[in-house]
Amino acid sequence: MKVGINNNVEILAAKLQQNAAQQAQQKQTGTAAEAVQASGRTAQAGVPVTVSSSVRSLDQNAKASSDIDMAKVQAIRAAIANGTFKVSAEAIADKMLADASLFLGAVRT
Repeated sequence: MKVGINNNVEILAAKLQQNAAQQAQQKQTGTAAEAVQASGRTAQAGVPVTVSSSVRSLDQNAKASSDIDMAKVQAIRAAIANGTFKVSAEAIADKMLADASLFLGAVRT
């Protein structure tokens, strides 16, 4: 090993260049966090924020497909309003035990 030569300097320089390139790319396309914070406005510093087309397509897909069965929600609301909604303690207990066993099984593995 030669005195005065540091191989880590080259590695550090390469990492710095890589980080700078990633930051430049994020500035061009915008990040999801920026899009959420901006909500269609400019950032606090007055810098315009753009949302990439892939994020826009994810948003459109989320709006098109719903994980909630709105017909069932409306039926439950109507049953609660009418006073006909019945809670099954047995079904709740069974689901709680099933969830607990899944949780405990995951902890043990």
